[in-house]
Amino acid sequence: GFGKEQAETIVSALITLSNVSLDTVYKDMVTQAQQEITLQQIMAHLDSIRKDMVILEKSEFANLRAENEKMKIELDQVKQQLMNETGKIRADSKLDINLERSRVTDMFTDQERKLMEATTEFHKKDSSTNSDISEISNKIDTEIASLKTLMESNKLDTIRYLAASVFTCLAIALGFYRFWK
Repeated sequence: GFGKEQAETIVSALITLSNVSLDTVYKDMVTQAQQEITLQQIMAHLDSIRKDMVILEKSEFANLRAENEKMKIELDQVKQQLMNETGKIRADSKLDINLERSRVTDMFTDQERKLMEATTEFHKKDSSTNSDISEISNKIDTEIASLKTLMESNKLDTIRYLAASVFTCLAIALGFYRFWK
C-alpha cells in the first residue's frame, strides 16, 4: 500500500477533484423557477408564431391557389406541345429508321451477290489452276522419266566404250609385250 502521508495526499486530491466537478455541474444547472420562466417565454413566442402563421395562411392562401391554377394551365399547355413535338419526332425517326433499314438491306444483298460472284470466280480459277498444275506435273514426270532413260542409255554406252577401250589398251599392251618378248 501507500504510506500515511501518501494516502492523505491522495485523499485530499480526490476531495479537491470531486469539489471542482460538483461546482462545474452546479454551474450548468438551472433552478425550477428559471426553467418555468423560460418555458412560459417559449410558449408565448410559439403562440405569436401560430397567430402570424394563421394570418399569413389566410392572406397568401388565395394568392397561392390562384398562382397554382395558373401554373397548372401553363404546365398543361407545355405538356401538350411536348406531346405534339414528341409525336412528330417519333414519326420522323421511324421514317428515317425504315429508310436506313432498307438501304442497309439493299447494300447487304448487293454485297452478298458480289461475294457469291467472287466465290464462283475463285472456284473456276482454282479448278483451272489445279488442272494446269496437274498437266504441268504430268509433263514434268514424263520429262524426268525420259531423262532417266536417256541417262541410263548414256551410262550403258559409256560403260561399253570404257570396256572396249580397256580391252583395246590391254590388247595393245599384250601385243607390245609379245612383240618384245
